Amino acid sequence: MLPAPPSGTAPFALSVLDNAHTGVGQSAQETFSAIIELAQLADRRGFQRFWMSEHHAMPGAATSSPQLMLARLTGETERIRLGAGGVMLPNHVPLVIAEQFGMLESLAPGRIDLGLGRAPGTDLPTASALRRGREANDAFPQQVLELLGFLEDDFPKGHPYENVHAVPGPWQAEENGVPRPGTPDTWILGSSPFSAQLAAQLGRPYAFALQFGDADVVSAMRIYRENFQPSEMLAEPYTMVSTSVVAHDDAEEARRQARTGAMAMLRMFTRQSYKVLTPEEVEAYSPTLQERQILDTYTQRSAPGTGPQVAEHLDHLHELTGANEIMLVTMGHSRAVQRRTVELIADHYGLPQL
Repeated sequence: MLPAPPSGTAPFALSVLDNAHTGVGQSAQETFSAIIELAQLADRRGFQRFWMSEHHAMPGAATSSPQLMLARLTGETERIRLGAGGVMLPNHVPLVIAEQFGMLESLAPGRIDLGLGRAPGTDLPTASALRRGREANDAFPQQVLELLGFLEDDFPKGHPYENVHAVPGPWQAEENGVPRPGTPDTWILGSSPFSAQLAAQLGRPYAFALQFGDADVVSAMRIYRENFQPSEMLAEPYTMVSTSVVAHDDAEEARRQARTGAMAMLRMFTRQSYKVLTPEEVEAYSPTLQERQILDTYTQRSAPGTGPQVAEHLDHLHELTGANEIMLVTMGHSRAVQRRTVELIADHYGLPQL
């Protein structure tokens, strides 16, 4: 994988992650239309990649299958890389994921990313409904190796799956006498030393999800870089950090929208349904002192502000981590504000109009 070029005047590439947030009063159809608009905007403005996340049984997050949305986006965009950030591999069978992303790579050659995570992306009852066992996280490294074997069609001789092939993929091309196709760029996702160590051992790019909490991103980056083993895919370490942001011309409106995301997190912590309420509903809520602390923490974690204020947060994050790339996790009830966030950051860093 070739390193991504810096975006505009920034010393790091810029990308976008959409969690398919579906606010109260919004339909899934409206959300998917808005996702297409946001991906097209990111494509026009020269962002490096556009990723979708996987969540289950959450009314505030509509992509239970990011690969389905990516299939639509291959025909709605032109140059931007498209990916899952990520596929929660313990929820799935590796062969099926290899087949699905082989199809995506065939639809948009050279533009597909496959980010792999081990979290359930949901609560415990739903994880059980997904047939996810208690040992799922422990088996994650073996699942990743199995998936890579299918994607690259390179199981060693004598392996039980030596003659099992993911189609479309390299084996089908060889059988049909056509050039061997490329494979999706495979990333390891996480927010812990475990994921950093695994990405380093496999020689894969590493994406750290900082939006989930106060995890030690500096140590994870150090572990990844110090232990990195070059692979056919990647000669040198390559890192990305994702962070929640809300930018608007009016800093107060940015804060109001960030508060709606914070309220969704509070609801989840208090075992309520993960919903993205309107700013008015959030303002009408009377939190306890402890709830207010959670709301304040997650509001500030989204770095709400004007374009320059959010960019200051991104610059500091780059100085702290040395990341090659920063991914904007768009937040808030308003899809218009999410689009404005992308526009303001693109303008600040001088990204081109393509």
